[in-house]
Amino acid sequence: MTASRRVLIVDDEPNMRRVLEIMLGRRGYRTDAAADGEEAWERLRDGGYDLVCSDLRMPRLDGIELLRRMRDQGLDLPLILMTAHGSLDSAVEALRLGACDYLLRPFDIEALELAIDRVFATRGLLRQNAYLRDEAARPVQSGLLGRSAPMVALREQVAKVGPTRASVLLTGETGTGKEVVARAIHQASERRDALFVAVNCAAIPADMLESELFGHEKGAFTGAQKQRIGKFELAQGGTLFLDELGEMPIALQAKLLRAIEAGEISRLGSNDPVTLDVRLIAATNRAPREAIRDGRLREDLYFRLNVFALELPPLRARREDVSQLFAHFLGLPETGLPAAVLDHLASYGWPGNVRELRNMAERARILAGTSALAPRHFPLPAEPAIPEAPAAAVLPDDLALDPAVETLERRYLEAALKLSGGNKARAAQKLGISERTIWYKLKKYGLGD
Repeated sequence: MTASRRVLIVDDEPNMRRVLEIMLGRRGYRTDAAADGEEAWERLRDGGYDLVCSDLRMPRLDGIELLRRMRDQGLDLPLILMTAHGSLDSAVEALRLGACDYLLRPFDIEALELAIDRVFATRGLLRQNAYLRDEAARPVQSGLLGRSAPMVALREQVAKVGPTRASVLLTGETGTGKEVVARAIHQASERRDALFVAVNCAAIPADMLESELFGHEKGAFTGAQKQRIGKFELAQGGTLFLDELGEMPIALQAKLLRAIEAGEISRLGSNDPVTLDVRLIAATNRAPREAIRDGRLREDLYFRLNVFALELPPLRARREDVSQLFAHFLGLPETGLPAAVLDHLASYGWPGNVRELRNMAERARILAGTSALAPRHFPLPAEPAIPEAPAAAVLPDDLALDPAVETLERRYLEAALKLSGGNKARAAQKLGISERTIWYKLKKYGLGD
């Protein structure tokens, strides 16, 4: 992706600037040039650069002072110093300030090319390592466990679509394991050695989601103190998973569609394109057609992502998998679960799906301590009481649909809040919607605080 990388060349010798511009241009980099550190600083303040190649000795502001100013101002761009007047002291100071390399002139063009390749490879690994450290702190997922017919069919479909480049759209209730399936698709692909990057569109404030996806340059908006790499760039060569797609603002969906179709993005505050090599997997707990009808999902985006659709079964449709999943989350062989416990668990409807089961297993481990597992360690919540729809005999004569839907929706919201003790997050989970959606609907109907 060298064509999307922009390099600033800083040198007071016009001939050297020209040589470097030609050399880097042939390698596919986009270049700008500055005659000294002050001119370079003015260009850097506008953002959009990925690397600085700077001479050491220059009028007005030399390479060391330029690097010092960059670090003092929080500009974390890589910088390679080049000089014909090197000394041990200047080399030590440059490396102390964070220079990526220190080249003595005359040097072979290959030496600079190698240094640049090393810079981008190292920074890519640093970003991946930071992301993987965050991923390592996540709870362990179950994988595609289950012997039921729906899970056997799901694994077969994952095996078929995984090795392809096709976009995948996952649908299913909250807690059915859509991210687990997305990771399984990634692992079944040729991209398995690159990053799998997940974004929950419902968990990020709407005004921050665009920057989260596309990144931004320093000063692109209030609070943008430094350049930020977005999730699309982080996932280069790998897979980007967009969960809760229907919660993405409709205007941002249009920008997402343009990025997918063009195969490139631009960071906020920059007009420079970044070419993409990313596989997309999206998921929603809403029925896509219903979300399109309600204006929450663009139809053209739906068709663009819906190359291969997978619907995840709810846990109540695969009850024979419950014992295997519990054994996995408890770290036990399946035969280690007492029959009384299995009978107790089989009586439950699992409205929260696998996520609820995993939480219940963790709670049981805490309650049991060192004692043997028993039904009392698995307290089952009361099944949600679902408000009944009006009987046909009491339907109004005009059969107006919108008022009836709003009345029923309001009753569901009130029932969910009551069952959840006023906890909006739990109420949203019972209803199978996101927290953002429940806040919107509570405000619409004047419910809650």
